Amino acid sequence: MKTPSQFNGKKYLNTVPTGMSMDYGLMARRWLQGKEEREPKKPLGPFRADVAALAEPVPAAALRVTWFGHSSTLIELDGKRFLTDPVWRERASPSGVVGPKRFFAAPLLLSQLPKLDAVILSHDHYDHLDKDAIRELSRTGVPFFCPLGVGGHLRRWGVPAAQVTELDWWQQVPLGNTHTLAATPARHFSGRRLTRDNTLWASWCLLSPTHRVFFGGDSGPYEAGFREIGAAYGPFDLTMLEIGAYDELWADIHMGPDHALAAHRALQGQALLPLHWATFNLAFHAWQEPAERLVAAAGPEVTLLLPAPGQRITVADGPLPKQWWQQTAPGSAS
Repeated sequence: MKTPSQFNGKKYLNTVPTGMSMDYGLMARRWLQGKEEREPKKPLGPFRADVAALAEPVPAAALRVTWFGHSSTLIELDGKRFLTDPVWRERASPSGVVGPKRFFAAPLLLSQLPKLDAVILSHDHYDHLDKDAIRELSRTGVPFFCPLGVGGHLRRWGVPAAQVTELDWWQQVPLGNTHTLAATPARHFSGRRLTRDNTLWASWCLLSPTHRVFFGGDSGPYEAGFREIGAAYGPFDLTMLEIGAYDELWADIHMGPDHALAAHRALQGQALLPLHWATFNLAFHAWQEPAERLVAAAGPEVTLLLPAPGQRITVADGPLPKQWWQQTAPGSAS
């Protein structure tokens, strides 16, 4: 039997020992003295999604994805549409004036999204859970699926309880008559403002008649856990895994490119679409370094999908010929 999440009465726990350095002095020195290009020197974009194309009916046997930046994606899966971790705010912060600022505007307005079958949330950090976006989306009547405790945020923000489903690790729910959504473990933490770990974090498996998709949310190195998920729900046609915001000070809670590749293989993934990079300045590495390291480390058996923000791709078409972040002139997605 798979192990559900562990709650000790005060907070949720990872299944393996997990720590994070709190050496704020060292972090401040590195932040002020580091020479990395943590933000693009030239403006990125504007990027534009093809709103008309996204509004067309999803074929009954199709797997397409549009990356809007960071961990926000639109998955078109065998007739249904799913939105992951929608963050449209200018800053990944509780404040509108301070905190990490987006490198580019979202490639489309929330109001331009097509009709959704579900919104899937991985955890409650500000770069994954955007209060304003949740409120706007809730008015469409779309159902939200989130880990245990995260639904409390949504209900406080005015989302009707009937639209919110909270799942523990290894729980699953049907999405209509053809699709299944399963919550699976991750190695991370949670919290907004001063609270920490009083809500759960999760990865997600989307299962349809002809395709399987893994959305990793945020996680540190967790190869044994990913092997367990791959054995239970894989192989996956598409894995979406974080590659950015890594550092030795918090190596237990963010993977980086090398561990993301290991996770992709453990999950029995076929194509890999990297998330959690090129949108906010959240670490000490150069903004484009995660993608460069990923491309260099991936072997020939790994199909890398690196679309520009707003660029809709068909997973079966395979790797993309261009590396958009290396283009110096602003451009639009195609």
